[in-house]
Amino acid sequence: MLKTLISLGLWALAGWLFGSWLGETSGWIVFTLGLIIMILVSGVQHSQITRWVRNIEQPPPPSVGPWDNVLAAVYRKLRKDETTIRDLERNVQGIMQAAEALPDGAVTLNDRMQITWCNQRGSEHLGLNLETDRDLSILNILRAPAFAKYARQSRWPEPLLLHLNRNGNPRAIMVQLTRYGYRHFLLVSRDVTQLEKLETTRKDFVANVSHELRTPLTVLAGFLETLRDTPDEALTQEQKAHYSNLMMDETRRMQAIVDDLLTLSALESTPAVSGKPVDVAALINSALEQAKALSDGQHQFIENIDNRISLIGSEAELDSAFSNLLTNAVRYTMPDGIITVSWYITERGTACYSVQDTGIGISSKDLSRITERFYRVEGGRPRKPGRTGLGLAISKHVALRHDAELEIESRLGAGSLFSIEFPVERVINKT
Repeated sequence: MLKTLISLGLWALAGWLFGSWLGETSGWIVFTLGLIIMILVSGVQHSQITRWVRNIEQPPPPSVGPWDNVLAAVYRKLRKDETTIRDLERNVQGIMQAAEALPDGAVTLNDRMQITWCNQRGSEHLGLNLETDRDLSILNILRAPAFAKYARQSRWPEPLLLHLNRNGNPRAIMVQLTRYGYRHFLLVSRDVTQLEKLETTRKDFVANVSHELRTPLTVLAGFLETLRDTPDEALTQEQKAHYSNLMMDETRRMQAIVDDLLTLSALESTPAVSGKPVDVAALINSALEQAKALSDGQHQFIENIDNRISLIGSEAELDSAFSNLLTNAVRYTMPDGIITVSWYITERGTACYSVQDTGIGISSKDLSRITERFYRVEGGRPRKPGRTGLGLAISKHVALRHDAELEIESRLGAGSLFSIEFPVERVINKT
């Protein structure tokens, strides 16, 4: 505005000077000409400003007279706002990435419990598709009566456990609602399927240990009561010896259970050691002698053992695993059956120990759980006398501690193949 007033004053001064020199009419002509030039210049400047407004991302025109200061201030404010917006976008993007990285699911709901957003984990937990489920009520998607009742509460001090089934895959999902902002809600979900399985396994283990120990304890208590309440002269020496032998058998059974439990506990709780060279062939031959003694000539043994292959590992642990697999084969193979024991180098350079039998086999539904502690197969594979139900669990843990894995192939009525394949790093090949 000041520049405009100065320009107007200069043109008025020029008109007065010309009027004093050439006459009043000449002065007015000069002054009028100045006003016309100012109007034309102002029009050009206005046109430049109009073009700039259409693309305010570009710097303003370099010289637009009295508008210079105004446009400079506007441009500085625009640049500052752009910087602020970029910072906010980066922050929002970081928050969204953090939300996507959460191990828990997160679903945001509006005041009508309609879905506004969810992260990938929440989508997996609850079966949501944000593209199609946005603005739909969560109550129409999670149709569990327990959740509907839970969501309609005014407060949610405790989470809710839901058992959902998606595509035949049952899952246990823990959900909890909380308020945020103004009349908005956040639904947090967590997959506790594995935790629930572990808890079930723990309860089953306690129940199984109690069951396994109850039987021999009951037998011992019964015999002891009989011996206590029966006069000495009422029992012959043969009867006393018989009872003593039965009590000794049950005592050994309990001792075997306790020993296997202690072994399994040690395997699970102690760190694996690097180990030292172990003559595996000697261990297998020793295990074979025990298996043949247990078989008492009732089975045919086929041996494919490479004496040149050794392992880096724990001799005691490997001996336990090899013996357990062999005695299992003997106990679950009918007389005249064939048991094949192999120790060889594979095409990949790994070393494999395997025991194959022509025994009663394992059904497909039991294969995934056969290595669980005390797991009992329903029909077809009863617990044999002298077994604790922990042999395969021990073998599995020994394999894991040696960077290997216990593999089981079996078909009910057609025998089984148990194998442990050790990695190249642990193999010592003397060839």
